[in-house]
Amino acid sequence: MNPGGRDRLLFGHPRGLAVIGATEFWDRISFQSMQALLVLYMVEQLLLPGHVEHVAGFHGFRAAIEAVTGRLSTQALASQIFGVYAALVYLTPVFGGFLGDRFLGRIRAISLGALLMTAGHFCMAFDRSFLLALLLLISGAGLFRGNLAPQIGEMYAPEDRRRTVAFQVYGAVVNLGAFIAPLVSGALAQTWGWHAGFAFAGFGMLVGLIVYRAGRRDLPDDSPRERNEARAPLNAPERGIVLLLLLLVPICSLFWIAQSQVWNTYNLWVRDHVALRFGSWTMPVPWLQSVDGLAPLVFIPVVVLFWRWQAKREAEPADFAKMAIGCILFGISTFWLGCAQFVYGSGRAPLLWAIAFHIGSNIGWIYFQPTALALYSRLAPRAVNATMIGCYTLSVSIGSIVSGRLGGLYETVSPFQFWSVHAALCASGGLALLVIANLARSHLQAAQTVVPANSAA
Repeated sequence: MNPGGRDRLLFGHPRGLAVIGATEFWDRISFQSMQALLVLYMVEQLLLPGHVEHVAGFHGFRAAIEAVTGRLSTQALASQIFGVYAALVYLTPVFGGFLGDRFLGRIRAISLGALLMTAGHFCMAFDRSFLLALLLLISGAGLFRGNLAPQIGEMYAPEDRRRTVAFQVYGAVVNLGAFIAPLVSGALAQTWGWHAGFAFAGFGMLVGLIVYRAGRRDLPDDSPRERNEARAPLNAPERGIVLLLLLLVPICSLFWIAQSQVWNTYNLWVRDHVALRFGSWTMPVPWLQSVDGLAPLVFIPVVVLFWRWQAKREAEPADFAKMAIGCILFGISTFWLGCAQFVYGSGRAPLLWAIAFHIGSNIGWIYFQPTALALYSRLAPRAVNATMIGCYTLSVSIGSIVSGRLGGLYETVSPFQFWSVHAALCASGGLALLVIANLARSHLQAAQTVVPANSAA
């Protein structure tokens, strides 16, 4: 019987996995639609005269941002707003998980989060409620994401080998949603206007909530829990590992600066420098974002098989080396975007140029992101395992904030210079990882004996 008393099976797994997967699919429709549309929407409509004056509270909001950054152009302001939005979407699940764990329970927290996100998308239909929409979306994402994925682990005993397959299924659903969302929302926005694209995400989130509530009987038993059990203090080697993992946060953020810019200003670069017109039809800009949903589904099995081939020859890279390779591959792919300026001059690069970037950058992502999560889960002492994984998500938030600030350079430097800066930051993160792995070798060796049980976390 599964933890929580839900033992109905579907293809050998708890039925709750299908409920959570279907719910997460619509969450990804929500987030990826915002990711694909938000910067373009702000630059091409919301922040222009005739619209921006009607946004409630925007004067004070802009003043607060520019008190930190200095005066920003419309494009730079849009990039910074997106950076803040993305950073908070990745940061708030830490607090949302705490609220679900201690006070609300998972089901109530997820339901409330979905309602807030639905309301947020519908508020995007009006200029006046734009800032309220962002607040609702961020708050909802914190409650929703901070509690949905943990429910998967709660359906399996720690030693249950099906747990790994369950998270692989969950990851596949995430990528499927990331593939579909830009295609549908981008087409709707181009055909019927921006608000149609946002409305699609809102109705989708509402469908996700209905699916989740309908499948409640198959979810783990749910109640807030007090966690007052005494914890043994960390010993010296464990403290060393925690310090090492904290040191990695700003270094990992160098990868996320480049990745976050793909969610941010990249859409403007595609609009301005990629040939999207085919006869009388123009491909919606957000469609290229869908490649980032499809590529992991295609290339993760290829990369894993390659690692197995290397392992048989005792040549598989260690975790730090894989992360470093990922940073360098992503950096090279980002540099590739800038090189289009030299090859095509003032003309537009073909669509295949951008697709090549997505393929290369996603292979880099596969080397970096899953390995980084596994590294934190494996090395972090059990007493602070979840906390340290939460600290890793800070690197995404830091990267999003910095990429928003760097997005202001798009109007003032050449495309080659713009993307070269991001490529250099990302690649330097890879080099730093190699250096740290060499310097911290003794701590890493100690971790293998101090916290071997964390592989099940």
